[in-house]
Amino acid sequence: MPRYQYSAIAGSGKKVKGTITAESPFAARKQLRLRSVHPSSITEVSSGVEEQRAALSFFRGMSKSQLTDFTKQLATLLNSGIKLTEALSVLTMQTPNQRFKTALTEIRDRVVTGESFTDALKDYDKYFDVIYVAMVRVGEVTGTLGESLKTIASFMEKRQRVESKVLTVMIYPVVLVAFCLLAILILTTKVIPTIGEQIKRAGQELPWITQQLMNFSGVLTSWRVLILLAALVLIVMTSRRFFRTERGAYLRDRFLLSLPVFGPLIKQRVVARFASTLSTLIGSGLSVAESLRVVSETTGNTLMRRAIQQARERILAGADIATPLRDSGVIDPAIAHMVAVGEKSGELEAMLKNISENLEASSDVVIERLSAAVEPLIIIFMAGVVGLIAYATILPILQISASVR
Repeated sequence: MPRYQYSAIAGSGKKVKGTITAESPFAARKQLRLRSVHPSSITEVSSGVEEQRAALSFFRGMSKSQLTDFTKQLATLLNSGIKLTEALSVLTMQTPNQRFKTALTEIRDRVVTGESFTDALKDYDKYFDVIYVAMVRVGEVTGTLGESLKTIASFMEKRQRVESKVLTVMIYPVVLVAFCLLAILILTTKVIPTIGEQIKRAGQELPWITQQLMNFSGVLTSWRVLILLAALVLIVMTSRRFFRTERGAYLRDRFLLSLPVFGPLIKQRVVARFASTLSTLIGSGLSVAESLRVVSETTGNTLMRRAIQQARERILAGADIATPLRDSGVIDPAIAHMVAVGEKSGELEAMLKNISENLEASSDVVIERLSAAVEPLIIIFMAGVVGLIAYATILPILQISASVR
């Protein structure tokens, strides 16, 4: 989408300049008028250099750690007494990601023209999710934007630590499986066919297991593998499209939670994320009903979202929130009871934080144990497969050696 540089007069009569992203000059003027800014000139400023930078930043992407660093720096600047517009200008200049820099420039320009920081962030949900925007709104209303941003940064860091633990545990099994699959692919497509052809030319009959591997190798090295790959891609795309629907997402989440070993772990992670997010939002000053609305939009589980929406409806009707959470099938009765106790005692935030910490610690232990159990199983399975291929490779050679004697 092209960028336009504009000169305009704000509602206060002050002359302002800035850049804006829009589909056309007409759309740019329309956006500015909605902000009570009357443009006098609009010029497209995109150039070949900027397009190259934008393309590079697109492939690099905007990492979560970069957004966390931006939030921490913005909180520090605001808590030091620097105005929001000045702080945004400073951070815009030092932002390496070109697309994020463009977004920050437009956000700063909208704040300069009198628009609230919250309303400016809403249009950039690629970077600032509903939780971020909600907590910024509380900070702006209460005059504690710096502290709210500091809380957001802490929350984001905690979320990243939880995700990094899971990724760290998965690195070794993934690398091991990838290496073994590569070895199997080389053996079945290069080694087995070469040995098989040599044995056939020698007039020897291939053992059954070697012949089957030759047939499998023929499939991998022929055009038929393209059909299999196309079918696999089609299945994946169709499944993804189905799982984006409400019905598909519900069936997927219900199936995942019913898995014998991983189901309880997924359930713990879902509930821990719910408790952590709700605790943070309530602690930032949002009402329980508004916090539940925000959490329902960010939870990754359909069953949990329905339970949260029902809990919010009960809150608005003057009832408790523990009952729909207990009936959801995601939250255990003991945890729902703890939520009810926290709600009645007025310590819901502290209780939710305690629940989140306990569940995260428990799930970390489960993940470590699963990793310790899965890794040797993967090694044994892959060793068996590679050993079978090696046996099929060596067997005909041994048969030829025996016949020569």
